[in-house]
Amino acid sequence: MNIVMGMTWKELTRKKVLLLTLIMTILFLVIFWFIAQTLASRSSNSLEDLTLVSRFMSASLLLSVGFFFGNFILAFLIIFSSFSAIAGEAEIGIMQATLTRPIKRWKWYLGRWLGYVLFGWVYALLLYISIVGVTGIHATIPGTFPVHVQSFALFALSVPILVTLTLLGSTAFSAIGNGVFMTMLYGAGWLGGMVEKVTSSLTLKPATEQTMSNITGLISLLMPVDAIQRKAISTMLGMEELAGMLPTGGFMLTDIGLGQIPSNSFIVYAFVYMLILLYWGVHRFNRKDL
Repeated sequence: MNIVMGMTWKELTRKKVLLLTLIMTILFLVIFWFIAQTLASRSSNSLEDLTLVSRFMSASLLLSVGFFFGNFILAFLIIFSSFSAIAGEAEIGIMQATLTRPIKRWKWYLGRWLGYVLFGWVYALLLYISIVGVTGIHATIPGTFPVHVQSFALFALSVPILVTLTLLGSTAFSAIGNGVFMTMLYGAGWLGGMVEKVTSSLTLKPATEQTMSNITGLISLLMPVDAIQRKAISTMLGMEELAGMLPTGGFMLTDIGLGQIPSNSFIVYAFVYMLILLYWGVHRFNRKDL
C-alpha cells in the first residue's frame, strides 16, 4: 500500500488541479485578508463595536466566511483530483498494467484512499492555519490549543468523507460521470446547508418548517460535509459554553448564519457512514470487471 500511496502523491503533484487549487487558495487568502482588514477598520471606528461581544461577533463572522470558502477549495481539490482514480485508469488501460503485479485489489484501493486522504489533510492543515492566522491578526479568536485541535479534526473530517464518496462513485460511473455526480452531490449538500441557515432565521408555518427540515436533514445524511463544517466553527467559538451567557440562538442564525448545529451523535454517524461506504467501495472494486 505504501507504493500506491507514494504513486498517488506523485500523481497529485503533477496534476493541473493542484495548480488551480493553489491559485484559488492565494486569491481567496488575498480577498479574505482584505475583508478582515475592512471589518477590523470599521470596528475600530465605532464605539459600539469596541465591546467584547462585538469583537467576538466580528471574529465569528470572519471564521464562518473563511471556513465556508476553505471547505469549498478543499472539496474542489479532493473531487477533481480523485474522480477518475478507478474508472479513468481502467478506461485508458493503466490499471490493467498496475494490477498485474502481486498486489491485492483491496490493498490497492486502500492505498489510493490513504494517499488522497493524507494529501488532503496536509492541505486542510495549511488552509486551517491560514484562515485562523488571518482572523487572529484582525480580530480576537477564542479557544485554546485543545479547542483548535478538535476544530481542525472536524474541519479535516470532510476529506476522508469526500474521498470515500468519490472513489465509490468511480467504481460505478465513468470518469466524467463520476465528476458530474460528485459535483452535483456536493452542490446539493451546500444548497441544503444554505436553505437550513435561511429557514432557521425565519418564522415559518409548522408544516412548512417540518418539510424543509426533512429535506435538509436527508441531504445532510447523504452529504454531511456542510453540517460538519458548522460543527467545526461551533466548536472553535464554544457555542455550547456560551449558551447561558449570550443569546446564541438568534446570534448564530442571524449574524453568523451557522444554522442548526449538528450534535455529537451526527459526527459519529458521519464517521460510521464513511466506514460503510469505504467497505462498500472495496467490495465493489474487488468484483469490478477491469
